[in-house]
Amino acid sequence: MKKDVVLKRLKTIEGHIRGIENMVDEGAYCVDVIRQIQAVQGALNKISAMILEDHLNTCVITAIRGEDLAERERVLKEISELFITATKV
Repeated sequence: MKKDVVLKRLKTIEGHIRGIENMVDEGAYCVDVIRQIQAVQGALNKISAMILEDHLNTCVITAIRGEDLAERERVLKEISELFITATKV
């Protein structure tokens, strides 16, 4: 994961959140507010995917290749739990 890329995206999202706060404060049209919220959710999902990809390519691979069976099982359970949480509606 490129920390600087993630931080830049988070700062952009922070600005969007402030924009949404202003929209709500000013009584903006509800659908417009929802569209902005959906855009922020999409941006957060992208960051989450970037971080997960990095995690899979570093921490998980290291654990799977390692000798520690408990650590291997822990990281695989962790990924499984992330998937379950992500697919809940």
